[in-house]
Amino acid sequence: MSVLSVPHGRTARRLEWHFLPPHVRDLVAQRCGSPVVGARSQTSGFTPGFASVLTCEDGSRHFVKAASVVAQRAFAESYREEARALGALPAAVPAPSLRWSHDDDWVVLGIEHVEHVTPPRPWRTEDLDRAVAMLGVVAEALTPAPPGLATATAAEEMAGWPSCWDRVLLQDLGRGLAVPGLAEHGAEAAGLARLALSVTAGDTLVHADVRDDNVLLAADGRVLLCDWTWPVRGAAWFDTVALLIGAREDGLDVDAVLVRAPLTRDVPADHVDAVLALHAGYFLVMQAQRVPATSPFLRTSQRRRAEATWGWLAQRRGWS
Repeated sequence: MSVLSVPHGRTARRLEWHFLPPHVRDLVAQRCGSPVVGARSQTSGFTPGFASVLTCEDGSRHFVKAASVVAQRAFAESYREEARALGALPAAVPAPSLRWSHDDDWVVLGIEHVEHVTPPRPWRTEDLDRAVAMLGVVAEALTPAPPGLATATAAEEMAGWPSCWDRVLLQDLGRGLAVPGLAEHGAEAAGLARLALSVTAGDTLVHADVRDDNVLLAADGRVLLCDWTWPVRGAAWFDTVALLIGAREDGLDVDAVLVRAPLTRDVPADHVDAVLALHAGYFLVMQAQRVPATSPFLRTSQRRRAEATWGWLAQRRGWS
């Protein structure tokens, strides 16, 4: 399956530094401790909020995010939640640390700058193994979930996802996609998706949005997980299965990874299948929505993920 139609690492259309209001730029310079002399926009992800590495006159570098509460309400709320989560994560969690935040007419975050690359696509086995190992460290550090974080459970946050299958089957949302056997096995997939709400229960703080663009391969050898926007309480293995969807899209033997990864090797096969069915229904619905002007590659990415998730599930269930 080709991923060439999604320019990974170049998917976001973001605000640039010079378009921020003067009072926001002044605030950032003040919090950084030096005038800003350079800005490099981060072009991965699928949101239009400001996200740039800033270089200051004193030579320091800072990663700053910002969104307008009025013009970008949803993204400002996500940055607000990210600040709350980053501020409460234990030091043992491999994640960039929050340096400061500001919440007024703009939500602004100052985050530790980390020299890094994201895992190249297609995924390489060695990069995937490092990312999976990192998720093991994350799960260990976040079990039990820290008090005050992730008051919602995975089942509560994803309660509406199983019903996506009603729309998939009623509206034939797999039409034109590489999802063979969908009509024959969609009802069984819908049942598995409903099962996911119970099998993903747990007391681990789950990131719930692990993709290649949220994994940082740092120049100093660390592997970090960023964009802690909507963490929930759930099963420690959930994030690993979600990460592997992208690797399956790129043709890697992800079932072999499941078998050797400590977080997933003892998870019942039906539980993994339930999570795959949950994601497949969600991606099939989302890929059929209107393309947002601020994220032109979002639906293409979701289409590829729908195909990859269904293909993996179908192979595991013997549907293909």
